[in-house]
Amino acid sequence: MDVQNLSDLYSNWQELTEHAASWDTKTLKQAFADDNNRAARYSVAAAGLELDYSKNHIDDTTIDLLMSVAKQADLKGGIKRLFRGDHVNNTEDRPALHTALRFEGAPSTDEQRDVQATLDKMSNLIERVYSGDWRGYSGEKITDVVNIGIGGSDLGPRMVTKALTPYHTGDVKVHFVANVDAAEIYDLTNGLNPASTLFLIASKSFSTQETLENSLSARRWMLEKGCPEDQLAHHFVAISSKVDKAVEFGIDADNVYPLWDWVGGRYSLWSAIGMPIAFAIGMDNFNKLRHGAAAMDKHFSEAPLERNIPALLGLLMFWYSGLRGTDTQAILPYAYHLQLLPAYLQQLEMESNGKSVTKSGVRVNYQTGSIVWGTEGTNGQHSFHQLLHQGTTMVPIDFIATLKAHHPIDHQHKLLFANCVAQSQALMTGRDLATTENEMRSLGVSDNEIDAIAAHKVHPGNRPSNMILMDKLTPETLGSLIAAYEHKVFTLGTLWNINSYDQWGVELGKLLGTHVATAISTTDIPGNWDSSTQTLVKKFNEANKSI
Repeated sequence: MDVQNLSDLYSNWQELTEHAASWDTKTLKQAFADDNNRAARYSVAAAGLELDYSKNHIDDTTIDLLMSVAKQADLKGGIKRLFRGDHVNNTEDRPALHTALRFEGAPSTDEQRDVQATLDKMSNLIERVYSGDWRGYSGEKITDVVNIGIGGSDLGPRMVTKALTPYHTGDVKVHFVANVDAAEIYDLTNGLNPASTLFLIASKSFSTQETLENSLSARRWMLEKGCPEDQLAHHFVAISSKVDKAVEFGIDADNVYPLWDWVGGRYSLWSAIGMPIAFAIGMDNFNKLRHGAAAMDKHFSEAPLERNIPALLGLLMFWYSGLRGTDTQAILPYAYHLQLLPAYLQQLEMESNGKSVTKSGVRVNYQTGSIVWGTEGTNGQHSFHQLLHQGTTMVPIDFIATLKAHHPIDHQHKLLFANCVAQSQALMTGRDLATTENEMRSLGVSDNEIDAIAAHKVHPGNRPSNMILMDKLTPETLGSLIAAYEHKVFTLGTLWNINSYDQWGVELGKLLGTHVATAISTTDIPGNWDSSTQTLVKKFNEANKSI
């Protein structure tokens, strides 16, 4: 078989297809009218989260059919293999043991012992910086910590650090640099004191281009501002598997924190990659973050699939992408501190499941890896929500909300939550032409104006969404939320028969970027390149020839 179809994987595919088509003539509004208990029946709570998935194009038949899909995909067996440490990352012949980064209890495996030793070492470093035992080259106390990384070494820690702002200890300020665009590190360092700044270099290979270039810029900045070269070790810590390269850079071997092949970058915030999080919120809260994730791990591994939050999130997106014609999903957190969550989930989902071949290398003939996007709070209501309500594209949505706020401005939190609920309700119910005309007529609008305008005010409705609630955004609930999305990704990868844990797709651009950089620095442009690439490089060289 040269191409794999979903009908090759699932014996009930025809039945699923026919059932999906039946939703072309059904509405969620009617489904709620027919069943006063719908919200309760299609809700599940676990690990500090509650998922209300009642506003989806589903009924009991849908759930039964999707459970059959999960059984045929051996999702339960896959979950066992994941937690057991089987080599689920088959193309790189390794396990995906990110769950070992948040184990509970006494370490029982080599991986868990390595993790605990690293966490203990992190705790010691943070305490030394907090107390002033670790100081800069001139004896000043460290006041600022700068994380230099990219991708999984940046997005997760940056998102969590922002999300847990109310838990910042204030002992140090934490900053992030990722982009190879030097404007980012230049602007940041202009506001820092080199004598009281500590850099964390987060790179498994210690050769990632963006991270290495920013680290070299940080090193030059320190030297130019007066730090003696033999004192650089007071200002640099590495999280890497390449101790020799870190030492060559000028970092003391004792200040290199390990990464392991069995955890991918986008799943690594629970490891030493999460050091900036721990610097911001303290080790106790960092461990609470891990505890929340462990609670979701337990739920995912033990709960029946029909009452399993990550499994349901995955099955619903499988339903929409494979059977309802959607290729995108919006993540809309109604919590200001979760503003970076959509960007984090873009990498988690799109790098994990942006694949076009099966685990065995056969090309797929179905959509994988939905496009993930979104923003926080009511901001989106004044931009892209127009498309969500009245556009021709159906976008499944995850609304995320907290029942309680950290701040004391209660009336604004009530407005925020009200907007969140109202958006999900309006997307589901819509407003038909007759209702629109009657509303306009009751306001005294003329018949001529109603005829001209009413159609433009119609909202089709029947737009699906989930509501994910938490009592409050805490380290525990955030850990649970992140782990739920991690396991959603695994669920989808299992259903699509793809490997969610490799990322070969990022390699070609890196390789060609190196070739283009060489052509820019040497002005030797290969003649076999396409004319567009040649022209662009020539324009850049011409513009910078005097520099």
